[in-house]
Amino acid sequence: MNVFDTYSVEYDNWYEKNKLAYLSELEALKRVVPKEGKGLEIGVGTGRFAKPLGISVGLDPSEKMLQIAKKRGIKTVVGRGEDLPFAGNEFDFVLIAITICFVDNPEKVILESRRVLKDNGKLIIGLVDKDSHLGKYYLKKKEQGHIFYKAANFFSAREIIDVFKRYNFKNIVIYQTIFLPLEKIKEIEKPKEGFSEGGFVVICGEKI
Repeated sequence: MNVFDTYSVEYDNWYEKNKLAYLSELEALKRVVPKEGKGLEIGVGTGRFAKPLGISVGLDPSEKMLQIAKKRGIKTVVGRGEDLPFAGNEFDFVLIAITICFVDNPEKVILESRRVLKDNGKLIIGLVDKDSHLGKYYLKKKEQGHIFYKAANFFSAREIIDVFKRYNFKNIVIYQTIFLPLEKIKEIEKPKEGFSEGGFVVICGEKI
């Protein structure tokens, strides 16, 4: 059974235990996620990002996670980002939050995202930057065999930006947040443009 099926409740509880970090990540995503249009979140999990961001459709391989997302009002679809069960040019924007480190083939997921996006649609990826303090924290957890992170493959912001450029995404915008260790965050952090300081980086590009 998928680890995210087995530990779906524990996964969801992380957002309560680390609420200020979660809300800081949401603030960074809000800088680029459109307020209108049909959106898809790949790796929607329990809907913690899709719900507050107004994303109507969520895809995930974990049925247990999707049960929780459905209760949050998300239209759920079982599937994987490498083979999206949607027609081309269907969505105004696609969000991949955190998930990119858990997929089998990140470039295929990005190509599939491009396929289902309308012209001028936006692909938004939120990731833990491998080169940041937070990235090093999670890499250590991976090495220690953490139940969620032992199978993760982390990427740097620069690596993902390069993939965006390779597949001809334009007008790239980048925000960052999580400037402190998780346990030291005492308020919702204000996102800054760029990357290299924050642990969580949001990259947005347009399909041209």
